[in-house]
Amino acid sequence: MKPAGDLHTIPVPAAIIDRRPLSDDTTFFRLRLDDDVAPRFSFLPGQFIQLSVPAGGEVPISLAGIPGRHGILELCIRRAGHVTALLHDQPAGAMVGVRGPFGNGFPVEEWQGKNILLLAGGLGLAPLRSLLYYLLRMRHDYGEITLMYGARNPTAILFKEELAELSGRRDFHLFLTVDFATEEPAGGLTCRTGLLPTLLRGVNFTLENTVAAICGPPALYRCLIAELDTFGFSAEAIFLSLERRMKCGMGRCCHCAVGELFCCTDGPVFRLTEVREIEGAL
Repeated sequence: MKPAGDLHTIPVPAAIIDRRPLSDDTTFFRLRLDDDVAPRFSFLPGQFIQLSVPAGGEVPISLAGIPGRHGILELCIRRAGHVTALLHDQPAGAMVGVRGPFGNGFPVEEWQGKNILLLAGGLGLAPLRSLLYYLLRMRHDYGEITLMYGARNPTAILFKEELAELSGRRDFHLFLTVDFATEEPAGGLTCRTGLLPTLLRGVNFTLENTVAAICGPPALYRCLIAELDTFGFSAEAIFLSLERRMKCGMGRCCHCAVGELFCCTDGPVFRLTEVREIEGAL
């Protein structure tokens, strides 16, 4: 899905209509695009935007919301630098700039009729949240849907209330793990203790006709891929969101180069067969 015209090159205004903290350093933002822009803005799960603060700069951010909501964008932003710090200081009602969407999303039409295994670590839940809600909205098109999510500790779990609500669905499987258990509450959620690859090893799921989508910190990918290999997963059935070092979003600055590929234009979603043999990709 290619961005259209001025939505790609020129920031369009968007108002922050809601914001709330998700953890000590991560905030959820809901934006509304102007009415004349909203009908022309559509995206796939896994795509991203360039988000700008007036006189502050621009940063690539994954779209974490549900595709198809007229003019509403949902973002999960961690305070990690100059621009994201400025964004965290913006109150509800403030105006920001949006360009995009950019990149390739998850091939949700290709996955119809398949079981879906989502593997998220830390902030990697943000783009997979968009994918999860798309799959649940189109529930009749897919088989079993399973989310396995790992965080550092209970306070770092993102979207606690949503996960608690989703855990009650009979047509969806949720498994959570934390690296370190603390006395802090997990919002009514049941969490195991251990790393995400260990959680994957201890959960039974349907292997036949299943695809896996992975997003998380760089160190997570090799471990999860190794575990999926032991289960007999084909590399063709493993999809990775490689949101690394992106800056311009248009393949010009080369910050996100993976071999001869660019995460921002050729990805950020890749099939494992596309990147497995590229040195430094994983």
